[in-house]
Amino acid sequence: MKEQRETTARATVSTSSTPRVESLKLHVNSYVGTEGEPLLRWLVEVDTAITARRIVDPLAKVAFAMSCLGGRARSWAYGRRLTDPTCFNTYEVFKEELRQAFEPPQNEFRSRAEFLDLQQGKHDVHAYAQTARYLVSNIVTNPIDEATKVVTFMKGLKDGPVKTYLEITLAMQEEFSLRQAKLHVNVPRPMPRPMVKPSGGPEPMDLLSATAAGSQQRRGPTNARCFRCGNNGHYARECTAPVQAAKGRRDDTGYRHGQ
Repeated sequence: MKEQRETTARATVSTSSTPRVESLKLHVNSYVGTEGEPLLRWLVEVDTAITARRIVDPLAKVAFAMSCLGGRARSWAYGRRLTDPTCFNTYEVFKEELRQAFEPPQNEFRSRAEFLDLQQGKHDVHAYAQTARYLVSNIVTNPIDEATKVVTFMKGLKDGPVKTYLEITLAMQEEFSLRQAKLHVNVPRPMPRPMVKPSGGPEPMDLLSATAAGSQQRRGPTNARCFRCGNNGHYARECTAPVQAAKGRRDDTGYRHGQ
């Protein structure tokens, strides 16, 4: 009895701890079955809504798809169900019979021929690409390879493949240049390092002072005093005064002449 209670408690805990995934209720437009109405696109919408709603049962899928019909397509589906309740036993059978009833004859052949002869004309590039995409989506049995898609799309452009390729190349180069410019702007610039005066060692020579000293030396001594004659303005080696013969006499500088 105790073991049964523990098993029940563990099962309850594991069930409560499992996160619950909620389903999404996507809106699907009604398919009426008029001429030119895209059936394949509507089937894609229904498949997406079934996956979002997490519908697994085949009969539930058929019931949901039938609820999204309208006009003569709805009358056809419920008329078939009225005469034969088991006519749509799977969702795949329902889609196949719906294609046979409402798709125009040789729809894939017409879509292939229209795509291979597609021209941009007066439409812009976006509308031209949407038309090409729709025609390609109608070709299911034998899809067109990617190389043929690219060549046909480029050939149908109004400006031609060469001019369009040049425009694409220029746009890519401009985008690359813009990214590089933004990259250089956002990079922080390094701050200049302050000049550090060395604490020891030789210092740079002041050329102005050296030049001034040299010019002053070339002009001659101004405060120099001669020790022979005692006059200012020249040195003793430049003195031209006669040497005094008196011995023991000292001049104003205290220099003893004759020794």
